[in-house]
Amino acid sequence: MRIPEETVERIRQASDILEVINDFVSLKKRGSNYIACCPFHNEKTPSFNVNPVRQIYKCFGCGKAGDAVRFVMDIENIGYGEALRYLAKKYGVEIEEQEQTPEELLRQNERESLLIALNFAKTYFQELMQQTDEGKSIGLSYFRERGFTNPTIDAFELGYSLDQWDGLLQAAIKRGYNPDMLEKAGLILRKEADGGGKTKTFDRFRGRVMFPIHNVSGRVIAFGARILKTDKNQPKYLNSPETTVYHKSQVLYGIYQAKQAIRQEDVCFLTEGYTDVISLHQAGIKNVVASSGTSLTTEQIRLVARFTPNITILYDGDAAGIKAALRGLDMVLEEGLNLRLLLLPDGEDPDSYVHKVGAEAFKAYIKQHSQDFIDFKASRWLTEAGDDPLKRAEGISDVCASITRIPDLLKRQTLSQRVAQVFHVSEQSVISEINRLLRKQQEQGQKEAERQQHRTEATNRQAAPAPQQAATTDDINALLSSLSDSDADLPDIVIPDAPARPAAQAKTVQTPLALQEAECIRLLLNHGARELEPGITLCQYVLSELDDIDFQTSPYNLILTLYREAYAQGDILLAADFLNRRVSTEQAIQEQAIHMTTPRYEISDGWQKHEIFVPSEEEIGILADAAYRNILRIKKMLAEQRMSQIQAQMREPANSPDEADRLMLEFMGMKRVDMEISRLLGTVISG
Repeated sequence: MRIPEETVERIRQASDILEVINDFVSLKKRGSNYIACCPFHNEKTPSFNVNPVRQIYKCFGCGKAGDAVRFVMDIENIGYGEALRYLAKKYGVEIEEQEQTPEELLRQNERESLLIALNFAKTYFQELMQQTDEGKSIGLSYFRERGFTNPTIDAFELGYSLDQWDGLLQAAIKRGYNPDMLEKAGLILRKEADGGGKTKTFDRFRGRVMFPIHNVSGRVIAFGARILKTDKNQPKYLNSPETTVYHKSQVLYGIYQAKQAIRQEDVCFLTEGYTDVISLHQAGIKNVVASSGTSLTTEQIRLVARFTPNITILYDGDAAGIKAALRGLDMVLEEGLNLRLLLLPDGEDPDSYVHKVGAEAFKAYIKQHSQDFIDFKASRWLTEAGDDPLKRAEGISDVCASITRIPDLLKRQTLSQRVAQVFHVSEQSVISEINRLLRKQQEQGQKEAERQQHRTEATNRQAAPAPQQAATTDDINALLSSLSDSDADLPDIVIPDAPARPAAQAKTVQTPLALQEAECIRLLLNHGARELEPGITLCQYVLSELDDIDFQTSPYNLILTLYREAYAQGDILLAADFLNRRVSTEQAIQEQAIHMTTPRYEISDGWQKHEIFVPSEEEIGILADAAYRNILRIKKMLAEQRMSQIQAQMREPANSPDEADRLMLEFMGMKRVDMEISRLLGTVISG
């Protein structure tokens, strides 16, 4: 249903872009703005900029830009209406709209429909555990035995699925949910029955305690489930399948509950299991997540990097835990994070150990026994090597191989000193080994690129059509004649889309004229309402000088038209009118406005201390001169453009003497305009 415009405005007014973005990314203050590594593309150096005054964001790396609503739409991959509902819920803004039935909700879009179905299942499992005899005696009893309190059970929305074939399915159908959507959400299964060709439909999760898996914003996207009875025919743990909303390699269990603590503590503890996360959270160690039963992935590491550059891996002290820690080590280093590792005493996991020693002792153990990756690897190599020099050399090479994964050159150089100290070898030998490994990686990369190129060329040769004889004029005429009768049987011709580019950067042709048009719009957006002299605003000056001129670049001409329409009604548009979409609902126009009103760099406060002053465009004299020269350049380029057109027309042989004279007179007039503007601009040579 449509959300009334006044409600949309209340939601926008209530939303704070810093709070909204901080739910997904850790922002750091720089000058008057805030920065972070962009959540929309992979980068090591922050280029994502948030302006709290204008309530906008802009990434100078990938071009993404918008307001709080656009950010939620992009980060959650949801529509405009759902983004507004998300913000309304966050800020307690009541939306007055007609109540929708489950069928209407499910029709909105598949992704949102899946989330609605999963939320229903989460609530259903919670109610079963709290309100049924089986749920209380089995599910709730299990969590109580693990030591989980009611606040903890509520925080992680734990539940229980009855040991029935289709309990969830029947409850969902009664509420109006479509079984097809339940299947897509991974909640039910369909299987052909033996004989007869009939299909049997049943719940995926039966007789298990349920661990909902949340995304960063707190919505349930999947489930982990543990069976409590001994059954060799059933896996102990059962997880949701991959769906439109759930990709296990991109998810960390507990990230929603942990994100604020990760930001505050500036470190993330990584474990392996659901109960590890829950037990540590209950003990007050809330900056903890788990890899959800999968090996650590690059996407999961990047998710942590949104909130902190520091990660500590907490794994069991057995052989499997050591192997898991080593497996994830290099990936963390490749992403530029600061890594420490901790192996718990043999036979312990985070869940059991925190119950055994308590929260404070657990924290102290982390502080005393966590190691950087060099100490972690070196201690194991040195123990294994003993007096064997070849083993020691192998260990040095292994540690150096991990150092080569680090993208920061300065870090690599510093860590090479640590390796030399730990293994008691010269720093130069360590540097030489690192360089050798880097060269080897480069050579392997080049070989792989060559092999890929050969494979591509071979594929292209196989797919290339056989040479055909060129069509004659008669062939073409015959073909056109046959097609003119009827095109009913013609196949659709599909032209593949070009790769998507951010609207703010979608510059098909950046001619000199287009750049000057852009500069004119930038001045209007930033300073349109300022007076250049008493009673004359910059907007009035620009529009009067361009009275009979339209811009040739589409988005700039649209913005200029909007300014003209508003000024004709006695109003001067401000940048905020475009940023908040009070004028033009086109996203491209909003992104252009953000692009033109967001400076990439700020002048350091330190310059003022040293009495280094940079002239500001805010100064009236500078602003007036910038507008004056911009208008002159636009008119000069239009004159040059017209002269080129006239010269082309003059070369046409069909011109009559009168037409040739008219063109010559117009050309001379344009030339005089061009020369006069060149004189005013101080241009030595006129183009």
